[in-house]
Amino acid sequence: MPNKYSFEFAIIRIVPKVEREEFFNVGAILFSKQKKYLGIKYKIDEKRLEAFSCDIDINSLNDYLKAWESICLGEPSGGAIGKLELAYRFRWLTAARSTIIQSSKTHPGLCHDPEKELDDLFKRYVL
Repeated sequence: MPNKYSFEFAIIRIVPKVEREEFFNVGAILFSKQKKYLGIKYKIDEKRLEAFSCDIDINSLNDYLKAWESICLGEPSGGAIGKLELAYRFRWLTAARSTIIQSSKTHPGLCHDPEKELDDLFKRYVL
């Protein structure tokens, strides 16, 4: 059996009314230093968002999450943060914030395949 690799992950959530502290999960982000992997997977359930708050622009939220994806991939559109090493990008994305898009605390784990693990986390916590 192949080696297991350590990873860290966080769940991405939308907090429509920060003052109410209510949220719902929309994605997952996973980092594995050993496998040199940083990935994100997300999907916003529009009906669920509307149930929480009808005055939030879904296009803005999708743009924000696309920026997170650009940072993960190290694309030029990821700006200065996207140029940093993987670990720094992960730490920046999972830092505590009081904005409409937040991440959970980070959690550790072991896996064989970080990309498959990200898919499994997404299915477990978002879908």
